[in-house]
Amino acid sequence: MTQRQIIFVPGKNPKPPAAQHQKLLWRTLLEGVRRAEPETASDLSQYAQNFKLIAWNYIYYLNNKDINSELTWVDVLINQHGPTKQDINEANAWHRKLDRMLYTIVDYLPCLLYFTPKALRLTAQEITRYFQNRNNIACEIRELLKQELRPMLKNNEKVLLIGHSLGSVIAYDALWELSHLECLPGKIDLFLTLGSPLGMNYVQRRLMGNHLSGKQKYPTNIRQWVNISSVGDMTALDRIFADDFAPMISLGIIDIIEDHCDGIYNFYRNENGLNCHRSYGYLVNPAMGKVVADWWQQSA
Repeated sequence: MTQRQIIFVPGKNPKPPAAQHQKLLWRTLLEGVRRAEPETASDLSQYAQNFKLIAWNYIYYLNNKDINSELTWVDVLINQHGPTKQDINEANAWHRKLDRMLYTIVDYLPCLLYFTPKALRLTAQEITRYFQNRNNIACEIRELLKQELRPMLKNNEKVLLIGHSLGSVIAYDALWELSHLECLPGKIDLFLTLGSPLGMNYVQRRLMGNHLSGKQKYPTNIRQWVNISSVGDMTALDRIFADDFAPMISLGIIDIIEDHCDGIYNFYRNENGLNCHRSYGYLVNPAMGKVVADWWQQSA
């Protein structure tokens, strides 16, 4: 049987130590699959060794987060089987809609960034640091992912690549480099993006290949791309990718690009309240679980 591999590229901010973080991500991913397809989750649970975390955060921030600050909240998340009325109301609150409008304006007029809330400015600084590749840090991060992908692509293994938040940008750029700088044959089966900023004008202007045209502009090693974004997630500013990356379809370099964003709620909460962007909240969602379950069954 062809090996099936799941690779997860996390988003920004310090994370728990890699081994602990990987177990927590695997636990929440299995829960999301269980909510969608219980039998598939039972089968998938036997393949923990096929789930790999690209632990880039430590070399970027030079420190780890204490996992104990997350365990209780993940337990609460797993024991909650859907968004509450309060979750839905908060995700759709007027101030979030106002913030989204403001962020959209800033996306096209970056000079206004200094007039925005501190949280947005800090996020912009993180993304800018990556694109500026200070001290070759972005290349070093992408190399971690490419080291995992090279043998998988060469061996024609079935690969599901999941990128959360900034991790989706790292994954996209790494795939482009493997396509056009290394000309490596093979394709990943599925690129699954969660809470991704790849729809932002600011990000798209800085992606690998953005200055090129035709097939050279995009990664050519993706068979299918599914994008999931939750209501109220400010990082996923433009939630529809099928239009932004439509040339990949017309050029024949990808089979399908799907956006799943209607009625999807990320109901992760911690001491700071509702966080519509956290990876754990995306992973336990049955919408994500259904995508993973379908891929797992089809790639068997």
